[in-house]
Order: sequence, then structure tokens, then C-alpha cells
Amino acid sequence: MKLRYAVTIIGLLLGCQPGNPVQSETLEDAWVSTWATAPQLVEPHNMPPPPGLAGNTLRQIVHVSLGGSRLRVRFSNEYGKTPLVLQAVHLADAREGSAIDPATDQALTFGGQPSVIIPPGATVTSDPLDYPLRPLSNVALTLHFGEVPAEITGHPGSRTTSYLQEGNAVDAPEMPAAITFERWYVINAIDVLAPGAAMVVTLGNSITDGRGSGTNKQNRWPDELARRLAASPPTQHVGVVNMGIGGNCVLRQCLGPSARERFSRDVLHQPGVRWVIVLEGINDIGGAEGGLEGALAVADSLIAAYQWMIKQAHEQGLRIYGATLLPFEGAFYYTPEREKARQRVNAWIRTSGAFDAVIDLDAALRDPTHPTRLHPNWDTGDHLHPNEEGHRRIAEAVDLMLFMD
Repeated sequence: MKLRYAVTIIGLLLGCQPGNPVQSETLEDAWVSTWATAPQLVEPHNMPPPPGLAGNTLRQIVHVSLGGSRLRVRFSNEYGKTPLVLQAVHLADAREGSAIDPATDQALTFGGQPSVIIPPGATVTSDPLDYPLRPLSNVALTLHFGEVPAEITGHPGSRTTSYLQEGNAVDAPEMPAAITFERWYVINAIDVLAPGAAMVVTLGNSITDGRGSGTNKQNRWPDELARRLAASPPTQHVGVVNMGIGGNCVLRQCLGPSARERFSRDVLHQPGVRWVIVLEGINDIGGAEGGLEGALAVADSLIAAYQWMIKQAHEQGLRIYGATLLPFEGAFYYTPEREKARQRVNAWIRTSGAFDAVIDLDAALRDPTHPTRLHPNWDTGDHLHPNEEGHRRIAEAVDLMLFMD
């Protein structure tokens, strides 16, 4: 195990040498993320079901934004305390259910090798692969695992079915006997070589992650925004990456690392990022204690965190847009005091001029007859998360002119 580990890492390092034409500085600048998800430590109730990952095959479906002819894939063992072994990884166009188009199936390599060992706390990128990636298409990533840490890095809020089958089925045309569930594990991002293209990161909590959208419909609001951008000739070069985490907070660790803690990883370090949309803070307000004084203190802390994000984004030359927080009266953590905190935050977003632009989702989705509630047409029924039409409404509220520079 130790010898194999050393050989794999040497191969990876050689694959990243400046002299390698694929990894040259000019081409490195042309990589753009077309799909990504925010890694987190998987909670016990979201761990893979039996038979587990070790020694078995997992097929996961993702929906890309930009297309291209050359891509690379990132895999994460960020929260693992022992090495993660990928025996083989294949990529193919996805069909219905677990099926792939066998004619498109290709194996990924890592430093020229079909397998890779990902050290604890690390992320690994595959060798670039010539592949005709279609924009707005579904892609299957099929992983055959070796050893797997007890602590798994993943993203529970996939809203997309994954397929787990015993043994090595990495090139199987379909997996009719597979165990199914709606979670992603280990996969982190797909980057496409796209000179002249750029990407917007959507940073948020469960609303951005897709709560209320349809399973396997790929209609989270960032997906809907990607479709709008692709349909408009002036913005067809703009991709969208979804960095939402369900249950996430800005100021403290709720589910997953806080937005402030992960801002560098999930926003600043994404290849090709040019714009950021921030829609996050309602979970911080919903967890505020201490009555009105405590709720307003959280609001002020959120404003300070937004100011910090703006500074970080501007220092990297990014434009950052602030989305107002949606109404939440009737939700399980609503109180009149917390509503005052939401109003304070939204007033600052609208009037401070600190963000490069404001996307007023509060105005777009509230009930005009009861402005502290979501409009019934956009509400899942929990008075917190928008339904499928609500996700489309959010995307439609984003002015595409913001991405025409």
C-alpha cells in the first residue's frame, strides 16, 4: 500500500509539471468549472447504504452548464482521515436511470494511471480528457472504489439518483440491480477547457442547493439560470456552479463549513469564476437567540460578513451580487423578532451600495397581500423553501445584463 501510494503521488506530480503542455500557464487560465458541488463531511444518517463504497461501484449523474471538447474531473477526500482509493473512474453521457451511452464511455487517468490514492484532506484532479461535452447535458461519473475512509466527503443534497452496485461495474451499460439513493460522494467538480468562457458561483444554503426542486429534473434555480444564460447569445459563454449546502449558515458551522469559512474554497478558487451571487443568511437569523436584541445582533454580524465577502471578491477582481433574503413567516423558526432581523439585512443589501448589484428575490417571491410570507404559488408548503415554480421564478429575477461584461 505504501509503495503504491508513493508511485501514484509521483505520477500526479509529474502530470502537473510546468512543461506538460496540457498544464501550461496559458491553458490553465482557460479552464472553467462547468459543474461543481460543495464538499462536506457526510453525517451518519447520510452515509452510503449497504453494501457500502469499499470494493464496489458507484454511478453518479451530474448536470453541466458549459460544453467543450476537453475536460478534467476533481475528486475530494477533504474530510477523510485515511487515504481514499479509486481503482477506476469512467465518464459517459447519461441516459435514463442508471443507463449510459456506451459509445461515449471513457476511462479517466491520473498521472497516466487508471487508479489513484487520494490522501487525507486532499483533492485530486484527473488528467485532461478529450471528450465532446454538450452544454446543459447529464454526465455519468462511475467510480470503482478500493479502500474508503470511515469519514466520507460528499454532498447529501444531490436531488439526483445515484446507483451503487457490488463489485466492479465501472463500464456497465446500466445497473438494474443497483441500490439507489439521492446523494453524491467524493465527486467535486468538472472543469472544461473553454477559452473566453467564464462562470458565476451561486453561494447559498438549501434554497440554492435545490430544496423544493424536482428529483432528477435538474431544475434548481442555478440550473434554471444556466438555461437562461445558454439561451441568450450574449451570455452563452457563461456557466453556473452551484455552491449551496442544505442547512448551511454564514457565521457559524451548522451543516457543512460556514459560508465565510468556505468562501475561499468554494468561490475564489473555482476555475473561471468571474461573478458571485450570495443568497444566504436566513438560517443564521432562524437560529438567533436572545429576543430582538439577539436577532438584530445576528443581522449586524451578517452584514459584516457580507462586507468581508465583498472585499475578498473585489481583491480577486470578481463582481459580487447580493440577493435579498426570502420571506419566511410560517416557517418552523420564524418569530417577529427574527423577521425584523431579515428586514434589517435586506434593507442594507438594497441601500448600502456595497454589492455590485442587488437581486431582489424578496420582492420577486413574496405575497403582495402578506409581504412577510412567500407567495403561495412559489411555496413548497413549509413557508421557507420555494417549489419548482419558485426556483424558476428566482432564476427569472436575475438580470442577464449582469453577466454581459
